[in-house]
Formats: sequence, structure tokens, C-alpha cells
Amino acid sequence: MAMMIPEENKKTQIPHSLILENRKGLTATGVSNVDSFNEQTIVAYTSMGELTIRGENLSINKLNMETGELTLEGEISSMSYSDTESQGGSGFFSKLFR
Repeated sequence: MAMMIPEENKKTQIPHSLILENRKGLTATGVSNVDSFNEQTIVAYTSMGELTIRGENLSINKLNMETGELTLEGEISSMSYSDTESQGGSGFFSKLFR
């Protein structure tokens, strides 16, 4: 009898990390998409769920969809996750680069 592996276990987890430097710079890995952004809020999908970054004068310096790296700067006041799983392919940048 063959054992069935649940679909969620078949996905390869992309390593996810956050590096916050002096609340002025943030590097995130494991990013699959950026849903929206402005100077106060950036919403990104990661391998660990939806990440919302809030602050002032936020700007994205680098977004590499191949490596999953996002680099931004500004006055970062908070970062929070929601339970929403990564939805790669449905955000602003994926629509722009299709």
C-alpha cells in the first residue's frame, strides 16, 4: 500500500530570514512576491506567510524574485505576519513582469 504525502508537505520550503539594521534597513529572504507598497506599508508574501512592514519613508531598494531577496530602507516601526500562506504569482510585481 502506497503512503500518500499531504500536498502541503510536498512544497519545498524556501528559507526565510529577516535582518533588521538599526531600524533603517531590512533584508528579507524567502520572499515570493510583493503584493503592495507605499511609503508607509509594504506587504510581501514569504515562505512563512504574509509579512507586513510598516514605517515612514519606506522604499524598496532590491527585489530579486529568483533568489527571493527583498531589501528596503526607511524608518521601520513594525513587522508582522498573518497566517496567509505564500501566494506567489498574484501580486503587483508578478503581474507587471508577465
